[in-house]
Amino acid sequence: MTVIRIAAVAAHFGADIARSLDKLAAIIERLAADGVNLLVLPDATLGGYIGDLRHPDPASGPEAIDPDGPEIRLLCRTAGDMVVCVGYAERAGAVRYNAAVCLTGDGVLGRHRKVHQPAGEHLAYAAGDRFSAFDTPVGRLGMLIDYDKTFPESARTLALDGARVIAALSAWPASITDRASRMPNDRQARLFDLYDQARAAENQVVLVSSNQTGVTGSLRFLGQAKVVGPGGEILARTWSKGGLAVADVDVDAEIERARRVLRHLEERRTDAYHNLTSEKGAH
Repeated sequence: MTVIRIAAVAAHFGADIARSLDKLAAIIERLAADGVNLLVLPDATLGGYIGDLRHPDPASGPEAIDPDGPEIRLLCRTAGDMVVCVGYAERAGAVRYNAAVCLTGDGVLGRHRKVHQPAGEHLAYAAGDRFSAFDTPVGRLGMLIDYDKTFPESARTLALDGARVIAALSAWPASITDRASRMPNDRQARLFDLYDQARAAENQVVLVSSNQTGVTGSLRFLGQAKVVGPGGEILARTWSKGGLAVADVDVDAEIERARRVLRHLEERRTDAYHNLTSEKGAH
């Protein structure tokens, strides 16, 4: 039995990268003392997120950094033995991606560029084109960013690639078209929780969900960080304000228990999914 301590963060991270790095150093130091093995931070932790989802201004968007630059190297040194997943804007020549990196003191373990883009996000970022799992000291892991988790195929691709843990990093706002007076009643708040639980349960994996809090531009972020077990059960969570969701999980034991009778990945009928790769699906 190997129990790992998992922490998911709900917090506000703005445009000042140096300030965020200082904040992360304090968070990681405290959580290392508490025995945390895996830390999942929000999307856009380094540099913040765009302030307008429908009409973002590419010229004033988050500062993009080199994926192997000094900020990432500093985070590796800060992480030590802890596995840390963190979101940032990645610079690739003249192109900027909404990206995430998973790292430890030994270096970068895996990367992800956000694939699915809602509303006008394509005006601020280029889109990624793949989902891949990778090995880490806490087991095989894959990452999703924001809107990626809306699509079952995203998490399923990672699970089929052997991911036992999925880190879902978000800068997920309340509804921009039908905002509720109370955050728990917001349509996007309900969907955020629904997707977290459904992606874990349908793939029978552990899902670790982080999110931004507070306000950036016209966007009000939901918080709601959580750790979800492979049966879809919420093991730990935060609400709309900042905080930590921490759970001790024997990942392999919990997954084997969930798959004892029903084994979703093995029991798929791919021959029946005739329109799965078509662009528009069934008509």
